[in-house]
Amino acid sequence: MILFRCLLLSLLVFPSGAVIAAGAVGSGDMAGGDGGMNVIAAGIFVVFIVATLFVTWWAATQTRNAKDFYAAGGRISGFQNGLAIAGDFMSAATFLGISGLVFARGIDAVIYSLSALVGLCLLLFMVVEPFRNLGRYTLSDIASYRLNKRLIRGFASITSLAVVIMYLITQMVGAGALIQVLFGLPYESAVIIIGGLMVTYVAVGGMMATTWVQIIKAVLMLLGVTVLAFGTLHYFDFSVIGMYKEAVATHDLGERILEAGTLLQDPVSSVSLAIALVFGFIGLPHILMRLFTVPDVRQAYRSVFFSSCFMAYVFILITFVIGVGAITILNQHPELFEPSGRLIGGNNMAAVHLSQVIAGDVFLGFISAIVFATILAVVAGLTLAGASAISHDFYAGVIRHGKATEHEEVRITRIATIALGIVAIGLGILFEGQNVAYLVSMVFAISASANFPLLVLSVYWRGLTSRGAVIGGSIGLFSAVSLIILGPTIWVEILGNEKAIFPYQYPALFTMPLGFISIILFSKLDRSSMAVTDRETFDELYLDMYLGQSVKEKVAG
Repeated sequence: MILFRCLLLSLLVFPSGAVIAAGAVGSGDMAGGDGGMNVIAAGIFVVFIVATLFVTWWAATQTRNAKDFYAAGGRISGFQNGLAIAGDFMSAATFLGISGLVFARGIDAVIYSLSALVGLCLLLFMVVEPFRNLGRYTLSDIASYRLNKRLIRGFASITSLAVVIMYLITQMVGAGALIQVLFGLPYESAVIIIGGLMVTYVAVGGMMATTWVQIIKAVLMLLGVTVLAFGTLHYFDFSVIGMYKEAVATHDLGERILEAGTLLQDPVSSVSLAIALVFGFIGLPHILMRLFTVPDVRQAYRSVFFSSCFMAYVFILITFVIGVGAITILNQHPELFEPSGRLIGGNNMAAVHLSQVIAGDVFLGFISAIVFATILAVVAGLTLAGASAISHDFYAGVIRHGKATEHEEVRITRIATIALGIVAIGLGILFEGQNVAYLVSMVFAISASANFPLLVLSVYWRGLTSRGAVIGGSIGLFSAVSLIILGPTIWVEILGNEKAIFPYQYPALFTMPLGFISIILFSKLDRSSMAVTDRETFDELYLDMYLGQSVKEKVAG
């Protein structure tokens, strides 16, 4: 039965593969540069799809209950989970977006790399143990531990979906651009293919399939980034100073590419973006879910430590070697640019084009497969987090009052996965052409404004109440989404209005403090009997948070 489901869902994918072959013939804007499909790159691409589908089938045979589906049965080791966390977080925004921003605006884009690493360190030292002991499958398990489960699960499912959907957009945009350049396929068709694959991975294989796809992706990225950085340095005879001098001489901004202010031109934007990236990391539902896939707290700590090492290595090479080297190398190849002067596929494709210049079609195929694996690994984790929020939090926790069976939850998760796939495809098409690194900053702003205050106050502040959490958290969520919509990117660039109502691209500097203040204020004003119970149960939570006493049974409801 499991094999039949795998094959059935795979039929959603392989007809699209036929469309790739048909659509690619005769296309002009190929990565191969010769007017036809890059056969080597396409072959590696297809091999990866087949391999991951096999992994999905194997994972499906290992998935027997809800714990297996949501948390891989807690059987993942710390080292494996460290690779998976790195694979889950290092998305299209890492490989495509950051290198594209460095190529376009210089090393001011380092804020994306450094802020994410600071956020990971905060996760390591601040919340790993409490979150691992209090959680089960989703972030709502943590937030609702001592609060009203129906209220908190309902709210947490909304915030999780907001983060997941926005994050899925970034991956769809990166995936569409990649396949469009590689095969000459229309952007819309490329996005549909990615949607079909992500539905297959999650609906069939659950967390086990998602984990191993992420591990494979992380290993491939570590290898690919190393080789690409080595090739880039070799191009400059391993002279880092020479590489930077040539980049300065080549780029339109000159020496300014080595200075702050080329990407973020005012201190408000810089601080706001840093706040979003640092604190938003802790509230990402797909990252928090990974803490529950290991058997104990010790392995959870090991997971975050290893992931920090892997991510720091990749971020350094992408920002300071690959992105900078691409400035000089790509500008020496006019065939990679459109008549307008725009890089084929946009700045997001800088690293992909660089791989072809450095080592030819075979390496292009390998790097393209890595980027494709990157996107699939992240969308699989995001989709599982979003579907879990719908099934475990909203359906089981709110609609069924905690009385849903495991079979019901898993069935609803699979249905929700298909729905999220459709939504992600539609929004990915709508946001075509946007830089994925900017889009991911919006995700972090929402997470920092709604999820982070709720999670931190729920485990560290006795005075938090259920009503305060929901009302204040809703204010943080609504303000973040509203200011993003009213900001320059969506209000002006996407919706076509003349002037933005909110002048800054990044709202977290305003919305995260608003989220904290609102939650604290409405908790202080709450005099209900439920509020008294919420405060009285803090001592029990505090013990379980560090001793882990009977945690899993207590949050099951």
